[in-house]
Amino acid sequence: MKKLYVLLFLFLPFVTLAQNADSVWFVNNYIKKEVSIPMRDGVKLFTSIYQPKYQSEKHPILITRTPYSCAPYGTAYRQYWRSYMMQYVKEGYILVIQDIRGRWMSEGKFEVVRPFNPNKKTNKDIDEASDTYDSIDWMVKNIEDNNGNVGVTGISFPGFYATEAALSGHPALKAVSPQAPVTDRFFGDDDHHNGVLFLMDAFDFHVGYGFSQPRPAPTTKPAKTFDISGADNYAWYLKMGALPHFTKVTGDSLEFWDNMMKHPNLDAWWKARDARSGFKNVKPAMLVVGGLFDAEDGYGAWNTYQALLKKSPETTSKLVMGPWYHGQWASKDGTRLGNVRFDSNTAEWFQNNIEVPWFNYYLKGKGSLDEISKATIFFSGENKWRKFKEWPPQDVTPTPIYLEENGKLSFTKSAKGQSFDTYISDPAKPVPYADQIHFNRTREYMTDDQRFAARRTDVLTFSTDTLKEDITLAGPLVADLLVSISNTDADFVVKLIDVLPEKTPRNPVTRYPMGGYQMLVRGDIMRGRYRNSFEKPEAFVPGKPTQVKFTLPDVAHTFKKGHRIMVQVQSSWFPLADRNPQQFVDIYQAKDSDFVKETINIYHDESKLVLPVLK
Repeated sequence: MKKLYVLLFLFLPFVTLAQNADSVWFVNNYIKKEVSIPMRDGVKLFTSIYQPKYQSEKHPILITRTPYSCAPYGTAYRQYWRSYMMQYVKEGYILVIQDIRGRWMSEGKFEVVRPFNPNKKTNKDIDEASDTYDSIDWMVKNIEDNNGNVGVTGISFPGFYATEAALSGHPALKAVSPQAPVTDRFFGDDDHHNGVLFLMDAFDFHVGYGFSQPRPAPTTKPAKTFDISGADNYAWYLKMGALPHFTKVTGDSLEFWDNMMKHPNLDAWWKARDARSGFKNVKPAMLVVGGLFDAEDGYGAWNTYQALLKKSPETTSKLVMGPWYHGQWASKDGTRLGNVRFDSNTAEWFQNNIEVPWFNYYLKGKGSLDEISKATIFFSGENKWRKFKEWPPQDVTPTPIYLEENGKLSFTKSAKGQSFDTYISDPAKPVPYADQIHFNRTREYMTDDQRFAARRTDVLTFSTDTLKEDITLAGPLVADLLVSISNTDADFVVKLIDVLPEKTPRNPVTRYPMGGYQMLVRGDIMRGRYRNSFEKPEAFVPGKPTQVKFTLPDVAHTFKKGHRIMVQVQSSWFPLADRNPQQFVDIYQAKDSDFVKETINIYHDESKLVLPVLK
């Protein structure tokens, strides 16, 4: 340990010197301009432009449109030298960052997930695609020494704006990279999963962080926030109680939160806010990027790519999924997440081998894309990148694995009669999503050790024997349960887990005991009332065996020989997901007295996961 401190002490000055050298070079060789670009309806969008001083060549334009501010405002420079974006600087890109409509220093009214308008008839008909078109049009005509080629990129919400940019139709737009794009906030992104409110993320983002706060005029000051005090999120959210108590805190100012409470089911309001709704004849090349363990917008990356293939098959679309938390691919360290290591710096590899070369090819006519496959996917477990001509791969076999008696998980269905396991789901004591006491939602929970959950009586655990050979999964995972419940509604959380051998050594960095570690590979939740339709929810008939089937986000993981496959089933995941009263009532208007205990049966043999086994 002492040697490590000495090495860090010796190394840090060189890191600082490198950053200082890059910052000096950037400031000396780039000009910063701040402009307000007029849109077709007269609204002006505040835009920061970082442009090379040298005129020996024409320069491509790379745009990020953001609701999170294009600060710093004024003469100070954005610190691109602190990230891999310095590679674009050295390549001579014109870097543009823009406050989207209604945010920070831009004029107009902000709308969370503004719907795409395919039928624009007047200059008053605007959306994020038209704002991008107007911005690009101004830039190629007014920024000196640009080469007429434009790209757009962004992570998370800026990823949504990148998706919408691709629908703009501007001929100068050649390449777009939506990264962890906000895509469908009902089915699988920040606010909901399969119609279940992701309470902690939604409330903290819209209310605590103040993202949805109205802004009366352009400003450089952040929005009003709500102080969620305390150190224990489980205790705080449980004490708050039913959802109307959360809505009361928001007052009447948060339009998006209010609308979520008015639209509990999938309807036209939600469908209009699906970012994929406008996919048709998408012209620019698309590079969709996401993280296998993205706790915020993992759904968006997988499903944006699939929608492009289906709705716009002529588009040149590529997919990259690495072993990352939200945005980790843009960081300097892609070697691990929590206690799980990936044996290489996956973020740096992506930046150097895929993203920068991809934009260079389309915007500078430089290099080749021969080494970039249709789908480049990192497989956890084996810790290797694999390249595919399509995703999911052709040679995947849907393979059922059955929940059996005595906690067994088997690839063969038993010949015994119908039996079941039972647990009591109590909304007053919901199953926590993570073991440790903390307040902000952790990003590490996506690979966390699940031994804490396996010890609870309201979590069913099923496991295979020790594997005699590797099993690799590649594609969407299907949970297919046969259940009966004592009331009229229930949630079902299904978790796929990789159990490490008992002799696995401790993590050398965190010192966490990895012997018997139950690594969460994929988990998701389904609200039982939506088992037949998300538009028309249905109550359960108490005591009647009922199928609950749903698809979880894609898996890219190898269960190594000597490991075990585990499945856990439970009916709460708190405070990640909101609590189900376990009665067929409007949960967004429920009273504290509506929450009741429930007996839940999971039937053996008829309950299974369908694994996408790669041969």
